[in-house]
Amino acid sequence: MTIAPNVLSTIFGVPITNTVLMTIITDVVIIAVIFAFRFSVALYPRKFQNMCEMVIEYFYNATKDIAGERARYIYPWVTTFFIMIVISNFIGLLPGVESIRFHPIGSTELEGVPLLRTATSDLNLTLALAVISLVVTHILSIKYTGIKSYIGRFISFKMLPIFLFVGLLEFIGEFTKILSFSFRLFGNIWAGEIVLGTVTSIIGAIPLPSFLIVTGQVLAKVPFMMLETIVALIQAIVFAMLTMVFMSIMTDKNH
Repeated sequence: MTIAPNVLSTIFGVPITNTVLMTIITDVVIIAVIFAFRFSVALYPRKFQNMCEMVIEYFYNATKDIAGERARYIYPWVTTFFIMIVISNFIGLLPGVESIRFHPIGSTELEGVPLLRTATSDLNLTLALAVISLVVTHILSIKYTGIKSYIGRFISFKMLPIFLFVGLLEFIGEFTKILSFSFRLFGNIWAGEIVLGTVTSIIGAIPLPSFLIVTGQVLAKVPFMMLETIVALIQAIVFAMLTMVFMSIMTDKNH
């Protein structure tokens, strides 16, 4: 498995990779969940409605504990990041992902390339999510604290040159958040796929009958799949919570 996603085809010169295809599938699933929730809302909620409300309520209460009244415009972003990432991560653990092969036109890969690959194992997606998180954070900061207060976070002429230097470090630190956000999510998901692929390859190299190899591969992957399920959930929570904290700090006039 390569770090870069595999190109399956092109549309009007735009490359369509296996991670792009998986992103589209993830979007379709999210839209389906939204409609399912919309038409299942009842006075006496069932399990699906309870689960959705539990997620929303958890992030709203967590955001309110940190940001107070600012939670009303912060928690929608936090919840959206969590839902997007956790669904993407969980879909990537389904059977068939990475194992279903595709032979693009002109490909030299004898076994083909994976038709589907976890969307968050593509650095392009995690980098895009990190940029969106940072840009929205600064937009909210300007909107709710004012341009003067916002600039004052990075440029201050009090106690020169100490505060000016601190402001410069603060400004540089904002850009390092992009690297931290994107590489943390990408690295954990991509590494998990490498582990699963390695376990499958090792079992497959053992000279045994086909049914024993398949059985061995399934059994060997069970503990790693359990671990990756936990990692998939934790990484989604970490991304959402860090976004919540940074938005809370940047929209606090007293900070």
